[in-house]
Parts: sequence; structure tokens; C-alpha cells
Amino acid sequence: MPLASAPTASVLPLHVLTPDGLTAWLQGAEAPVRTWVEAQGFRAGLGETLAVPAADGRIACALAGWGDAAARKRDRFHLARAAEKLPPAIYALEPHDGVEMDAEIEALGWLLGDYVFDRYRALPSTRPALVCPEGVEAARIEALARAARLCCDLINTPARDMGPSALEAAFLGLAAEFGAETHVIGGVEALEAANFPMIAAVGAAAADAPRLLDMRWGRADAPKVTLVGKGVCFDTGGLDIKPPSSMGLMKKDMGGAATALGLARLVMERGLDIRLRVLVPAVENAISGAAFRPGDILPSRKGLSVEVNNTDAEGRLVLADALALADEEEPDLVVSLATLTGAARVALGPDVPPFFTDDAGLAAELADAAARAADPLWRLPFWEPYEALIEPGIADLDNAPSGGMAGAITAALFLRRFVTAAPRYAHFDIYGWTPAAKPGRPKGGAFQAGRALFDMLETRYCARS
Repeated sequence: MPLASAPTASVLPLHVLTPDGLTAWLQGAEAPVRTWVEAQGFRAGLGETLAVPAADGRIACALAGWGDAAARKRDRFHLARAAEKLPPAIYALEPHDGVEMDAEIEALGWLLGDYVFDRYRALPSTRPALVCPEGVEAARIEALARAARLCCDLINTPARDMGPSALEAAFLGLAAEFGAETHVIGGVEALEAANFPMIAAVGAAAADAPRLLDMRWGRADAPKVTLVGKGVCFDTGGLDIKPPSSMGLMKKDMGGAATALGLARLVMERGLDIRLRVLVPAVENAISGAAFRPGDILPSRKGLSVEVNNTDAEGRLVLADALALADEEEPDLVVSLATLTGAARVALGPDVPPFFTDDAGLAAELADAAARAADPLWRLPFWEPYEALIEPGIADLDNAPSGGMAGAITAALFLRRFVTAAPRYAHFDIYGWTPAAKPGRPKGGAFQAGRALFDMLETRYCARS
């Protein structure tokens, strides 16, 4: 749902009030309004709402509580909480004394909260609409919401309808929409011939063949930014098969690819002046006689050999071949996005993805962008002393070191071995899922790190006019 373009006679004021501001507002209100608000027990707590009737029974205005600072620190997208409760109508924000808000973030949260996944069941929207707040660029906010919807739709779609071939179709559809160039290498034999042996090995057991998706957009001499998204469309764990409890959400194991496509949509729709490349190794980690095995030693595009000590650590294998390709043209920045490790979730939970980079300046830019975009991130280290943990002796690298400690870091260190020429590299270990609905974040697929990365790219390469 887009933001309403301008106030009309049918627009209702939405008075946003703190508890202290409510007292002052009531003093200036007409007696029937004061009586109604007091009778309903409205106290302007965070997310509290109240429709105020006119004399003819229609809604005259609505109130939304802004709560206190302590309550607001515990979450984000506060008006999205109110939007869940308001009667369907078009509202215009009217913040009152004591309400300090980032109108852009609040408008975005309102739109993000509108998302429903309706591919398999018609779900008519009864959500209220919002007039674009003064000083907010509606086109930018709507572009951010469209990117999130694309990402969430891809993640939420079950693997039966979102295997490697379907992910390719979505990839090519996005590229066609914005006139991007594409190249696809599909099938085990073609991947092996093109020197992508680990992508081929991981996807060899699946009926839906593995493939490498490659998109380029933007002028050729602009700064090069390459996104590499993990496209494991379903992960059984391979021969190291997952238990059912761990397999239930594996449709989201292509969340890195979905996030890369959402971010690519933003870059192209907003016309950032960069040479964008998007690489997605699209595979299913299935089980058959062709499956790769624990103990196998795989060659890689980089020339490094990899001992497979767990076939359930397949994401880093397919990413490694794609990262090696990305690195070959020495782009200004390489970014990998992946639902990679349970260790990251144990450390930071589902809401805060860790990122890794050796570039202190880039890390600071990402931290600032995450705060501006209300898209939280937390930096973890490429901790050099753990390098030995990913060196098995029998091969150059180990895809799943034993011990169970520092799993997010050792996975990131593994990936870093495949990016040696690009001056800047950042890896994001996202979850890609909201376990329980929150304001502006419906349950299901989540567009994590995409807004922060876009804000950083917009600031670094193309400052807002």
C-alpha cells in the first residue's frame, strides 16, 4: 500500500501524544471529547490508540500514544503498532509537544506493517493508510517497502515453488524490469566446466539442477559493488541430514539471495551510480546417490581444497565459489549475505545480524547506516587466532571445524579466504525470519541488513540530493 499523496477532506488527524502531552491536549479539547477520552481510559501509552467520534457518530480524529522514552527504546516502528489497531481510514500525522520522531522511519514502519503473504490464500487488507508526512520523500519510502516485499515473498514461498529454477525466474524477472544484463550457468556439467566445482557438488543430488545466476547493471566505469547471496533453496543437511525440527524453516535458507535481490531492486530503482553485480549460487542441498559425502575433499574455483566434515555446512561452499568469481574483477566492495550459522543466532538472537569486515571505516559507515535505517547490525571480528581451526591438514580448508565454538567467526574466516583482491569485503550472517509478529515486522520472511546496506551505499557512492 503506497503512502497517500496529499490530505483530502476524508483524511483524519492522527494526534500522536505522550502522557504529559495528552493532559495539555485535553485541556484544549471540547468537553465531549475530554469526556470520551477519559471514559475510554486512554493514557497515551506506547502503541495505545483511540478513535474519537464526532457528533454524527463518524470518526472525527484518532489518538496514538507515544509512551515514554524507556518504552520506545525497547522497540522500533512505534506508529506501526498503532496502525495495527486503528480503524481503516486515511490518517495524517499530527505530533504534539514532547513527541520527537523520525517521520521517515515511522512512515516506513507503517508501510512494512502492511505486508501480507497472500500467494496461497486471499487476505484482503483492512489496514489504515497514511498521508506522507511533511519532509518525507514518499518515493524513497515506497521503494524501501517494495524491496522488503520482494525479499519476504521469496523467503516465504515454500521450496516446492521456490527451487533453483524458480529463484532463477525471479532473478531474471527483476533484471528485465530494470534492463540489467544476465548470465546463467546451469547444471552440474556446465558448472564443472566453468570451474564452479563446489556449487556443482552441493547441488548435484537435487532434481532441480544447481546454477549460478549473474546480473550486472549500471554504467561500466562506475564504482563496482558486488553482492553475493546464498541461494540454498532448501537444505535437508545432505547426508548429514537435519532432524525434522531443524528442517522446518529451511525454505528460508535462500534468505541471503532474497536479501541481495531486494537490495538490488533498491539500488536500481533509486538509480545509484554504481556498477552493480549480483551473484547467486542457486542450489538445493538434497539427498540421492549423487550427493557429496562427509570426508570428501572438494576443489574450489580459488584453487583451495576443502575437506567436507559436515554436508550441512554447504552454504559456505557455494558462496566460496561465487566469492572467488566476484573477487576476480577486484570490485570496490564485495558483500556476502547468507543465512549461514546457528551460532550467530545463539549469540545475537533473530533480530540482530552480525557483520564482519576488516575495514574500520566501512564498519563505522555500516553502524551509522544501521541506526539511520532502523535496521540493526552488530560487528563481530575476523578473529585471526581462529584461522587454525579451519585448517584440517589433509586439505587447505575445513568446512565445519569440530568443537562447536565460534561458529559464526570460523564460517566468516572461511569465506574471507576467497576474497583476496577486492579492497573491501563485508559478510552478513542474517537470520532472514521474524519468529513472532512485531510492529512493522509481520511473522515470516525478513529483509535484514538490506536497508542498512542501501543507506550505506547511498551515502558512500551517491549522497542524497
